[in-house]
Amino acid sequence: MNAKKSMWLYLSIILCVAVGSALPAMATAGGAVAVWDLEDLTPVPSAAADMGEILSAKVIETFKESGNYEVVERQRLLLVLEELNLGTTELISESTRLKIGQLIGARLMVFGSYIIINDTMRMDLHKVEVETGLILKAISKTAPGTDLIQWLKIAEEAAKELF
Repeated sequence: MNAKKSMWLYLSIILCVAVGSALPAMATAGGAVAVWDLEDLTPVPSAAADMGEILSAKVIETFKESGNYEVVERQRLLLVLEELNLGTTELISESTRLKIGQLIGARLMVFGSYIIINDTMRMDLHKVEVETGLILKAISKTAPGTDLIQWLKIAEEAAKELF
């Protein structure tokens, strides 16, 4: 079976599984939201290379605390990626991520990135409607480039402003 047919077969199987598990997630007011790890756009590799996962965890925590959204767990996203043999999220296009979002029952997705240059860290978050791919809102925040506590604070602020 060629690769394209295999991918669609996997997508179909995952869709059947996801539909059953996504229905309870849609019971919250805002529906389900999936948050992808923030992409590191820093030109020079740094010790903060794994910050994308840490920052996205803060965004997820903020959404959960609001009680308005059911957050799709990272494990479900990673399971779908494994099933589709897509590997790391860094290599997946936004359109593929949106298709995965539909499979797992997310109504909204949050994509983002961060970059550290000199003494400043900039973080960008985008709220995207899964069905249409429209960017509903975008937020940018900056913090001192060496202050992890401030990085987490702006991640929380951005998440609150995003929704």
